[in-house]
Amino acid sequence: MRQLRAFLRRLTGLLPNPAAERDLSEEIESHLRLHTDDNLRAGMSPEEARRAAILRLGGVEPTKEAWRDRRSLPWAETLLQDLRFSLRQLRRNAGFTTTAVLMLSLGMCAAIAIFAFVDAALIKPLPYGDSTRLTGVYEHTEKCPACNLSYLDYIDWKKMNGVFRSLEAYQANRFLLRTRTETLPTAGARVSAGFFGTLGIQPALGRSFSADEDAAGAKHNVLLSYAAWQNRFGGSKSVLGQTVVLDDAAYTVIGVLPRDFHFALLPPAEFWAALNPESPCEARRSCHNLYGVGRLGEGVSLAAAQAEMARIAHLLEQQYPGSNLGQGANVILLSEAITGKNRPILLALLIAAGLLLLIACVNIVSLLLVRSESRTRELAVRSALGASRTRLVRQFVTEGLILVAGGATLGVLSGYAAMRLLIGLIPANMLAGMPWLQDLGMNFRVPAFAALIALGAAIVFALTPALRLSVPDVRHGLAEGSRGSTGTTWRRLGSKLVVLELATAMVLLTGAGLLGKSFYRLLNVGIGLQPDHLATLQIAAPHAAYGKDEQAIALQHAVATRVAAIPGVLSVAFCSQLPISFNGNTDWIRFVGKPWHGEHNDVNQRDVSPRYFVTVKAKLLRGRYFREDDDRTKPSVIMINNALARMYFPGEDPVGRMVGNLDLTPKSLRQIIGVVEDIREGQLDEPMVPTEYFPFNQDPGNNFVLVASTSTEETSLLPALQAAIHGIDPAIVTANGASFSAVIHDAPSTWLRRSSAWLLAGFALAALFLGVVGLYGVVAYSVSQRTREIGVRMALGADNTRVCALVLREAGALAVIGIGAGIVCAIGAATLARNLLFGTAAWDVTTLAGVAVVLAIASLLASYIPARRAARVNPLDALRAE
Repeated sequence: MRQLRAFLRRLTGLLPNPAAERDLSEEIESHLRLHTDDNLRAGMSPEEARRAAILRLGGVEPTKEAWRDRRSLPWAETLLQDLRFSLRQLRRNAGFTTTAVLMLSLGMCAAIAIFAFVDAALIKPLPYGDSTRLTGVYEHTEKCPACNLSYLDYIDWKKMNGVFRSLEAYQANRFLLRTRTETLPTAGARVSAGFFGTLGIQPALGRSFSADEDAAGAKHNVLLSYAAWQNRFGGSKSVLGQTVVLDDAAYTVIGVLPRDFHFALLPPAEFWAALNPESPCEARRSCHNLYGVGRLGEGVSLAAAQAEMARIAHLLEQQYPGSNLGQGANVILLSEAITGKNRPILLALLIAAGLLLLIACVNIVSLLLVRSESRTRELAVRSALGASRTRLVRQFVTEGLILVAGGATLGVLSGYAAMRLLIGLIPANMLAGMPWLQDLGMNFRVPAFAALIALGAAIVFALTPALRLSVPDVRHGLAEGSRGSTGTTWRRLGSKLVVLELATAMVLLTGAGLLGKSFYRLLNVGIGLQPDHLATLQIAAPHAAYGKDEQAIALQHAVATRVAAIPGVLSVAFCSQLPISFNGNTDWIRFVGKPWHGEHNDVNQRDVSPRYFVTVKAKLLRGRYFREDDDRTKPSVIMINNALARMYFPGEDPVGRMVGNLDLTPKSLRQIIGVVEDIREGQLDEPMVPTEYFPFNQDPGNNFVLVASTSTEETSLLPALQAAIHGIDPAIVTANGASFSAVIHDAPSTWLRRSSAWLLAGFALAALFLGVVGLYGVVAYSVSQRTREIGVRMALGADNTRVCALVLREAGALAVIGIGAGIVCAIGAATLARNLLFGTAAWDVTTLAGVAVVLAIASLLASYIPARRAARVNPLDALRAE
């Protein structure tokens, strides 16, 4: 307690105390009077007596200082003094302070915002029990390294492996939910019984599936998502045991999943049903409709699991060569499966934000060095008056900490605002598939990252001027300060910093240019149809009323008739899968009359109505289109795209040739009647793949996509399209109405490249601005320090043009070196990130040349202003000033 009271007394001693100061002065004065009286009695004069008394005391002010140290914390008092002095200095130089704080906050804003996304997607652990042991399990083929499984293969893999503690399966599913008043589409999923146990998820209410509930013929049970429980059932606990009708089948609710549960490899699902393998697909080993998720056994490595599953796949390939030829296994960490596609883009953006932060810090370092150069005389005077090297360095440290505190605070606040802004720019349908972004924000890792940046900046900002300006020689500092020296040391160091800035800006500008060019080429890639004035609408009809072939065909005819009668509709068609969606729903085919060795000729399979190709304006290359009379009463026919013709009929006319399944069963045989130009069925950045088209009248279904060609703005007709369909049957569900142009605009590949290009372009423009400002600062400071030299040159006959050329040559040399180094670094960076480019080489000459020219012109303009100012120097004024 005694020590605590002493500490508190010392702490309170830091506060101003006028009464204590008066008492101290009176105490010292009384001591001086006593000593003075003694000296007077000794025969000294009054002046000598007073002076001797002061000397004996050790000086008035040192005595006061020693007494203050005893009653306070000297280091804390000194710190407060440094803090007050630093604040006065920074307030006096408001332009410098504002510029430094804004530059740091800009760099930190970009870095913090992008890091938050990287953290949410790549760093934050998955919200499952012991998530590092979870894996995604896929089939592997030459064309598809992570493909879905067949049900029979999944069962064999589950039984035969010895590396997984559990291996489960899942698939996305869209249910039609029937309520008392309407039928609604709702996202769902089907999972094997142990799915939630494998993930380590326990229901918040009720129970999960038991071991036998995913078998064929089992009772239909379902779990609700927390959102579905709240929104559809009011959060009532009595929901357990209630019945919901999904796809005309009654399901019993047995549980509710936790509020924060999501599985990012599936769209957000409201209803989770057991697998129940009762469809024809599950009976065929060649039908792939499932994905696997497994939990590694204790002590089993990922490599061991991969080797074991590859061994099992090889055994199945030998046992079932017809269906499993060329099919291996692929086991990857579940975290990689979830975020693998986003990883390269996010890391590239994080590096870009880091480079922008680097440029900002380099600029601030340049400002600090310039400011320290201008304070040489001040520091020399303070040193001459007794300031130690430690005290001067501490002053720089204090000023650096104040700048970092201001910049970091503003950077964190603006970074959080940038996170919210970027989240708002993500389309809702894409954001729903990114559940890991739900908790995006200031968790402990993001502030820790910001603190790490601030710490690094504080070290650099505090020590750079301190190391640059060690305690100077007093006479040299005073003389240099009076002469306004040229500061050649600063000019050499500043030039190196500018070269670094320009090279970094070159890298960012080149990256933005390459991504921008890739995006332009992506938007202009051939898609094989005319997207303008096409309205699209998904249609799902109840299976009970439209599940039979004749019912589905009758529905399609009724929809076509109703929609065609709407004013502004020119043509109506249907397809099973909208283009620019995905390469999937594939078929294995074999050609009559061509050699076959058991290989799988994997092609996209689509169902289309007779007027589909006319409606989307796809070009017919050979043969004919489908006709209305291509129905079940006629021989089976197909159309193919040009990619299939090129691959399997090189130099031949495929029209008239026969195609069938791998066994060429009579029922599977179809005749090719036409070849159309390639329609891009997959994403814009995916390659064209062979595709076969079946006529809807020979392969009908009750779920399809309506495509209508319009003479007016297509989105204005969407309400009329929906009303026409509901007029046929209110139970028919319509969803995702959009123009085809919007489909392209919001496609994942398009959005990802567009947003990445815009973000990187923003970083690049900021880097260009900061780099040019840095060059301007170096040249302007150099000119200001060479006023005497320029005056002498002009006095000896140099004209304005020569002086201007002298300055521009110096700046031009820095720009050439920076741009040259930047080109080399940009090519290296683009080569590493070449997978992010589309149709553009990492060494694209036009992009590199264009960026170099832009940066050179900007550097020239930044240098011209101080060069012009130098050319206008009056020699007499310059010499007189020196």
